[in-house]
Amino acid sequence: MKTAPVLILGGTGKTGKRVGQLLTEKKRPFRIGSRSGSPAFDWEDPATWPAALEGVGAVYISYYPDLAVPGATDAIRALTQLAAERGVRRLVLLSGRGEKEAEACEEIVSNAGMEWTVLRCAWFSQNFSEGYLLEPLQAGFVALPAGDVREPFIDTDDIAEVAVAALTEEGHAGELYELTGPRLMTFAEAVAEVADAAGRPIQYQQVSAEEYAGMLKEYGLPDDHIWLVNYLFSEVLDGRNESLADGVQRALKRAPRDFKAYVRETAASGIWARQ
Repeated sequence: MKTAPVLILGGTGKTGKRVGQLLTEKKRPFRIGSRSGSPAFDWEDPATWPAALEGVGAVYISYYPDLAVPGATDAIRALTQLAAERGVRRLVLLSGRGEKEAEACEEIVSNAGMEWTVLRCAWFSQNFSEGYLLEPLQAGFVALPAGDVREPFIDTDDIAEVAVAALTEEGHAGELYELTGPRLMTFAEAVAEVADAAGRPIQYQQVSAEEYAGMLKEYGLPDDHIWLVNYLFSEVLDGRNESLADGVQRALKRAPRDFKAYVRETAASGIWARQ
């Protein structure tokens, strides 16, 4: 396991790139699984999978754009079967909290005949700086179909650290780590903390799901991304995840990083300055 490379699927994404950085620090060999990787890996082209899996000891599975989308379970099932055939020993799945489709994928991975660890994650803190919320924050106006429901935002640095521990260390096989931050916040409260750290006013407005879908369409997002975002806000963000979990503490023996620490550090980069 120490000499066989780790395959990072979604290696250019929010968590995948951080997994790669940590493996580099550990001097552990790894391979980026992406369309631009060498060899290339494309979720929509299974013909690219065998070369990417060749000689790999462990796989970090981050499915794009989300395990909730149609076809994800079929893709995860096919990938895990191929991984088992190719001699992969360990799988670590990035999963979504409160998504029944994601839980179906968790079951596939846990029954694939290899060592497995599931990272069931809350909403990423970094969606405010590395995702579609960045431009609205820079413009000073954020509209979302999210009201008083609170979310335990999780820092992707914590996710990556847990992932690397599960990929490279013993003692994490068969574990389902539910990863959340240390406190619950509404999206309005999160935006207010960003505004305070950035030192400028940023307005938050709650809108309906229909209004938000229209805004995203006007913004030019593809229909499948609009469907996914609406699903996450209208169904998953219904209060089912309004609780804290201890996955970070169990995996890393420390507390998860607070949203305020993420905001303070990110604001210092100037990324939330008015554009």
